[in-house]
Amino acid sequence: MLALAASSVHAADTKDIVDTAVSAGKFKTLVAAVTEADLVETLKSKGPFTVFAPTDEAFAALPDGTVETLLKPENKEKLVKILTYHVVPGKVMAKDAMKLKEAKTVEGSTIDIEVKDGNVMIDEAKVVKADIECSNGVIHVINKVIMP
Repeated sequence: MLALAASSVHAADTKDIVDTAVSAGKFKTLVAAVTEADLVETLKSKGPFTVFAPTDEAFAALPDGTVETLLKPENKEKLVKILTYHVVPGKVMAKDAMKLKEAKTVEGSTIDIEVKDGNVMIDEAKVVKADIECSNGVIHVINKVIMP
């Protein structure tokens, strides 16, 4: 049993950010958006990257029609801007993120980071699961889509 657990952990460590998100099953909207924005190869590259990944529920909480509108080819530039706002260069683990007040995103803007009532907040989104390690970075799951 222990050997099985160790091998499954090792398998997860060898997956990149995109493959990890796909296999988790709760990031279908994010994966579709990353694909539409032509960011798959970037997020499969060496990195490292820190991705604040909104769940499907987070995308579903956006106003009706928002996701569908963003996925249209004519809105690709806006989609890229939103998605790259969820990515920070480098591998920032939760213990390190908690020491920061802000971080510069790949998009170019700065996200606010604070610990509020024991929760790590990224702008207005709460980190609901931290430190999902990938071969090219780390994913922190957030409960809202953040906007630049």
